[in-house]
Order: sequence, then C-alpha cells, then structure tokens
Amino acid sequence: MSARILSLHIYPVKSCAGIDLTESPIDRAGLAHDRRWMVVDDGGQFMTQRQWPAMALIRTALLPDALRLSAPGMADLEVALDGSGLEGEAQTVGVWSDTISARREGAAAERWLSEFLKTPCRLLKVDAAARRNAKPDWVSRWADAHPDLADAFVGEHHFGFADGFPLLIANQASLDDLNARLQAKGAAPVPMDRFRPNIVVQGEWEAFEEDHTAMITAEGVRMAFVKPCTRCSIPDIDQRTAQQYEEPGRTLAGYRNLDIGVVFGQNAIVDAPAGARLKVGDAVDIELDF
Repeated sequence: MSARILSLHIYPVKSCAGIDLTESPIDRAGLAHDRRWMVVDDGGQFMTQRQWPAMALIRTALLPDALRLSAPGMADLEVALDGSGLEGEAQTVGVWSDTISARREGAAAERWLSEFLKTPCRLLKVDAAARRNAKPDWVSRWADAHPDLADAFVGEHHFGFADGFPLLIANQASLDDLNARLQAKGAAPVPMDRFRPNIVVQGEWEAFEEDHTAMITAEGVRMAFVKPCTRCSIPDIDQRTAQQYEEPGRTLAGYRNLDIGVVFGQNAIVDAPAGARLKVGDAVDIELDF
C-alpha cells in the first residue's frame, strides 16, 4: 500500500493549541515536546477543553530555548525548555487513572494562566525522572494478537501527559468520509485539528481501514496500533474560536460507536532507532491485520 505522512503535530501543553511541524524527532515517548506540560487547578486536577474550552485559544510555539504561550488580550509568556524555571519538589499528579511525577513552573506562569482562564491554576511539567507507561493491558493484548511483530515493542513505553499512549495517528480518508456525511446532512465539514492527532496519514488507506491495521512504518520507525481512540466532546470545539457545537460528535456517534465508545483514530506505541526523525512526505508502509 502506498501512503505518506500528510502532517505532523505536537501539543506541548495538554489541551492547549498544537503546533504544525514539517519534521520532528521521535522516540518511544512519541514526538519531541508533545504534552510535556499540563495545566492543573488549585486542587491539582488536570484541566482540559472539556470544561475549559478557552484553552483552545492558548497558542504554543517552540523557540530555541523556550516554550512560548500566547492568548487573546495577554502578553506572551515564555518558560524555559531546559527546566531551569521549575520550582519546588516533584509532585504526583493524576491523568485519568494514571499518576505521574511533575514539577511546577514559576509564579509568572501561574498568574498568566489564572488570569486568562479566570480560575486559579498552575502549569506543571513532566519530571525528568517520571516513568508513566502506556496502558499495559492494551499493549499486551496487541502483542498477543501479533506475535510476529511484538518483539520490536518489548519493554516499557514511557510518555508524558497524553491521555494514554505516546502517539495518536489519524487517517485522512476517515476524515474525508466523516465530512462527506456532514455535508450530506447540511452540516459544515471540520478540519483534522478537531481530533488533535500527532500524525496524519494519506494514501492507499481506505476510510477507517486503520481499525484493521496492525502497524505502520516510516523511516524505520514502527508504530503499533494498540487501541482505537475513544472520543469525548473536544472534537465539537472549534480549535480556532473555542466555540462548541453538536458536530461532528453527533454524526460520528451515529456510525462509529464501538464497544469501547465512539472512536476516531488509533493510539500507538513506538519502536524507533536512535536519532530517528519523521518528516511530512515520508513514505508509510501499512501492515494490515488480515
């Protein structure tokens, strides 16, 4: 099957705006700098667009030595990439049923986020010693089903603040299928950013054929599809305006409601050689389950 990487994306701060990339380093933790920061409320609960849609308006940019945050009506904020602005001891925070060690960015970040989101909150970064592993039950289930591929993925798959796995991979044909259904009912099509993938693939890959894909490979990087991605209300939020709608969630639920929930895209674990990089346009080899 002939396919290629159509686009690459990272989301340095969980649930804030992403960054479109032309290329990126990749390792077992996923794309570099993806979801390494997270906003928590004053009780330590992580915050997302589900309850705080204005988080979509917090734009992120990577500078040579800093992460820059910008938002309407706010002066830009920069936090050091090397962790030199972190304060206090490491603390344990929760991401769904997982826990992970993190450290707090300084008071300037706390004031900035609290002012823009209009609630007390602070910014945390994954601690350098953190070891949060991809869901072992799903990884084991995939390995048992694909013994001929599993050896490359033996070991742990540590990652940051993403919901459950190092990568989210989407199929452009699947979005095209969804948009055709939306347009047929008189609804506006939606861009891929509603689904916040890391990698979008386009080519000889039919709509939702990712459901029956064991693994893809690009530039020697192998990515195993261990779990379909269940979707919440975030795809209904316009990532440019933070306005919430009923679509595409309503249409998606009408034909993509599987036993684990409404799904779009695939969560993946990674086996990457040292120094691996992915680029837009890289050829993708697709290994189907059948």
